Amino acid sequence: MVVHADSRFLTPFGMTRPYKTVCRLLPFFLLASALAQTEPRAQLSHTTESLRGVSAVSRRVAWASGTHGTYLRTTDAGAHWESAQVPGAEALDFRGVVAFSADEAFLMSAGPGELSRIYYTGDGGKHWALQFRNTNPKGFFDSIAFWDPTHGVVVGDPIPDDSGKLHFEVLLTDDGQIWHSIPASQLPAAIEGEGAFAASNTCVAILPTGLSNGPPPRDPFKPDKAAEPESVRVVGAPDPNIWFATGGSAARVFHSGDRGANWQVVDTPIMHGPASAGIFSIAFRDALHGMIAGGDYQHPNQDGPNLASTSDGGKMWELSPLRPLAYFSAVAYDRNDKGEERVFIVGSDFVFDFRPPRDPQRVSASKKAALKLNAVSAVPHGGALVVGPGGVIIRLQ
Repeated sequence: MVVHADSRFLTPFGMTRPYKTVCRLLPFFLLASALAQTEPRAQLSHTTESLRGVSAVSRRVAWASGTHGTYLRTTDAGAHWESAQVPGAEALDFRGVVAFSADEAFLMSAGPGELSRIYYTGDGGKHWALQFRNTNPKGFFDSIAFWDPTHGVVVGDPIPDDSGKLHFEVLLTDDGQIWHSIPASQLPAAIEGEGAFAASNTCVAILPTGLSNGPPPRDPFKPDKAAEPESVRVVGAPDPNIWFATGGSAARVFHSGDRGANWQVVDTPIMHGPASAGIFSIAFRDALHGMIAGGDYQHPNQDGPNLASTSDGGKMWELSPLRPLAYFSAVAYDRNDKGEERVFIVGSDFVFDFRPPRDPQRVSASKKAALKLNAVSAVPHGGALVVGPGGVIIRLQ
């Protein structure tokens, strides 16, 4: 599904299930948290395109992607962003990017039929290879994720099988080059009017293979080039879990514990019904604990239920007790070295930075800046990059 959301929001907070005691206390923190706002550190992107894809490789290296075949890359922690277009892809909207170094990255475009594609570069964008083009006119890619540079997954909107039954499209690669579809018969049927959202490249969640990003830099504001490599190194086997979330006529979570061979699907309490509502984002910090976020982008100030968490791998989802809520486009867990839980929850013009048991903190630009936001990527060793319309890129430490 394609979404456009530019409205302002009410004040929401997100939390995970282990912090029920904190949840009961959070209403008392609402006023203090609303006042304790900080301004994000904006970075000059050299583009005005709408960005919905972002992938942080390290504190120095990151990629972003967006409309009109645009991709961006930085190798100096955002001091300079290079903006370019994939040749021949000017009509494409790159809703997803996954990068593994300053040289290696995958791009996914979202759009009807052949506008949904997958590209790969191994030389920093000097050359791009078209790996996959969706030839089904009813196909529409929504999200791409990778366990490691050779194992990836793409989720697309439902398409009818030979009998006319609707099934979500799920593609896998085992070599980082050739993509194959999971047979529709292996997936539970989709409900009429159900789809996935391509709002932030986060409607699919996996647990990435153990990747070494090197030791944390000695000074987080002045990364030491010798202390942190510019690429990741695989240090384990791919985790078998795949989750993806849906919206529209249903707000469900599909889960496979064996990389797509078998699937289960569960209903969630997230609001749904119209094509503009449902789960927009799903994230897991381990095989048991995860979060889903969404709402209705056409009614962004509408109170939820828009936020829920699980502690059993997605079998059951518990709503956030906080009110009022609002529409969220993305959620991500921090990748800090201390093992402390930290969650980034993205609204249209703010991010909630939640570090239990401390109060959630609202991060937003001044009214004069009026920045809008779409997607988030956690940065290795802690923090996040957030992107949005008009080439917006902000850094959260």
